[in-house]
Amino acid sequence: METTDFSQPIRQSSKGIIIIFAFNTFNFFKKFFVLFIAFGVSIMRRKTFGGITPTMMLLGLVAVLIIILIIAILKYLNFKFYLNKDDFHLATGIINKDNTIIPKSKIQNVYIKQNFLQQLINVVSVKIETAGDKKSEIEISALDKPTALLLKKKLFTKATIENEHEEYIDDTEVFFKVTPKRLLLEGLSQNHFKSFLLIFTFAFGLYNEFKDFLEALELEKHIDDFVKLDEHTILNLIITNVIIVVVVILISFLFSVVKTFIINFNLEVVEHQKTIEINKGLFNKVSLSLTPSRIQNLVITTNRVKQYFNLHSLSVKQAMVNVKQQKNFKIVALEKEQLNYLVNKLLITYNGEGEPGKPRPYFMRISALEMLVFGIVINGLSVFFFGVQMLWINTIFIPFAVLYVYFAFKKAYYIISDDFVTIGSGVIDTTTNILEIHKIQAVKIKQTIFQNRRRIASVVISTASKSVTIPYVSKSEALAIYNFLLFKVESQDKDWM
Repeated sequence: METTDFSQPIRQSSKGIIIIFAFNTFNFFKKFFVLFIAFGVSIMRRKTFGGITPTMMLLGLVAVLIIILIIAILKYLNFKFYLNKDDFHLATGIINKDNTIIPKSKIQNVYIKQNFLQQLINVVSVKIETAGDKKSEIEISALDKPTALLLKKKLFTKATIENEHEEYIDDTEVFFKVTPKRLLLEGLSQNHFKSFLLIFTFAFGLYNEFKDFLEALELEKHIDDFVKLDEHTILNLIITNVIIVVVVILISFLFSVVKTFIINFNLEVVEHQKTIEINKGLFNKVSLSLTPSRIQNLVITTNRVKQYFNLHSLSVKQAMVNVKQQKNFKIVALEKEQLNYLVNKLLITYNGEGEPGKPRPYFMRISALEMLVFGIVINGLSVFFFGVQMLWINTIFIPFAVLYVYFAFKKAYYIISDDFVTIGSGVIDTTTNILEIHKIQAVKIKQTIFQNRRRIASVVISTASKSVTIPYVSKSEALAIYNFLLFKVESQDKDWM
């Protein structure tokens, strides 16, 4: 079988012109979307806009598309890359020429992605990231999959020896493959509160956008007439509000399930000798590898409903990874045994044992204050938009606030061993953050003037991927944690990557 020679400068597939053209066209219309809408509405009303006719607009649009196509062709022709023993080289640019060199030893991740358009024309994109930026340094838009896999393998192959990624193709085993049933349960058992807020915010935004249009239809007058018919029947209004809430909740459930299926469609975890590969996605297919030396934090998530169905999620945090791409570093619908196996593979010596510490009761006071502020906002918005009749919502909110304070304190803990820090938190979900001590970048003690009077402080622990907090412990306890972690970091002769 013929293989690609990466030692000589080569271009991506010619289909890359289509990808570059589509991407640039989308960004252009996204940037000037409001302007196009304004032009369209004006021309529909007046048949012209400052002397510009629909025919002239159409010709202008065609000219823009031709310019975008020419730019796409030039980008394709000037995009060349090659590999030598130690480095990846890339030449780009139309007028200003750029030459990028990335040492193989600095490469943190290589992703293989395939969006809907790439699936149609049967190509994939390859993204190369180091720990130096929050976005991908390099993206090759169009390669056939065998070439992309070969490039990925060679990027993780050193000049003289094979590193820990070399097993990527040779020694593979599908460790976990999600079933539609477990994916459905995963979607149904998620924290739907976020989906509820998202849908509510979206509906409120639409209302503001089309407020003038709704007023033109005199809907407010019709609503007032309807309310007058039942102004003595508050029960009917309450029932109507309850029905609306139930409908929004059902939509939130449906939204979560559909989103879970789209993102995690055909999810599989492929185990190699020293790495783990994640493949998933429906419209945007992704394939990425996880290497223990690159991992900064592990985040385990579950809740009571998920525990009943034996569902657990594992998220991996790496240094300076693209925010959107970071969401793909998540494996859902794992059984407890599968979760433990993956954690032990990625963090070889982790056992989770140790004497747990708890925050001081001051934690509950702060949580109660947060819920009080939230309650004032909820009540204010409810009365403002729907009237005093909506104060019945407190019959739901007050028990929720009490449970929030109780579970937030109950689930908060920390365990510090010789090699790991484990921090638990959550209210609806139960979240466990795990990090290796030798990968800690900074430790600081955080304290407000109110906490200083009570001799209480929080410890903020930062890695290259995120910061975690041990909240509201005694000042002496915080100092002990601070000194211990700094001592361990300085005394361990290990690299953070």
